Amino acid sequence: MMSRLDDLRELSDRELLSAHCTGDPDAFGELFRRHRDQMWALALRTTRDPEVAADAVQEAFIAAFRSAESFRGEAAVTTWLHRIVVNSCLDRLRRIKPVVPMPESDLSVLADTHDHHHSVDVRIDVRAALEQLPEGQAMALILVDMHGFSISEAADVLNVAQGTIKSRCARGRAAMVPLLGLATPSDTSVTPPGKEPMTSP
Repeated sequence: MMSRLDDLRELSDRELLSAHCTGDPDAFGELFRRHRDQMWALALRTTRDPEVAADAVQEAFIAAFRSAESFRGEAAVTTWLHRIVVNSCLDRLRRIKPVVPMPESDLSVLADTHDHHHSVDVRIDVRAALEQLPEGQAMALILVDMHGFSISEAADVLNVAQGTIKSRCARGRAAMVPLLGLATPSDTSVTPPGKEPMTSP
């Protein structure tokens, strides 16, 4: 005989959220169990602070619990949760620092991958350089270049148009080039490996 937990595990994310909205007392707990590690990883890499990340994830899941009926089904439940977690991280980061820092080790896409020593030097200065970027550009780079989101997925998470994500990524990458000393300020042609060149709409 299947247990109640086994029954819940058979449900999709959408079915769990729907069950929660109709009063199932256990459905959201299963959704939390299923995605908490992924959301924690996102929050930790976004905030770079375990305490801040833990608070952001807790607040995000509370917000998701309370606002579940606002889910329209236009995107995956995980995309909806990502958006809530990112917004929670942003809210907390705004209280303690002016911009969103990004891990140096994950921005090798901005470095010269043919020169290992140069890449290490670049990553050492990445955090300081990123602190000079507008928040919107930093968040776009976090999602697209760090977490591998597509342009459309990042647009869903940040609740902006795809063209806005493209513009923010292009401008953010271009701004990073002179800040990191990778090229002269006039050279904005650097494109991270595996990414298509982007231009502002």
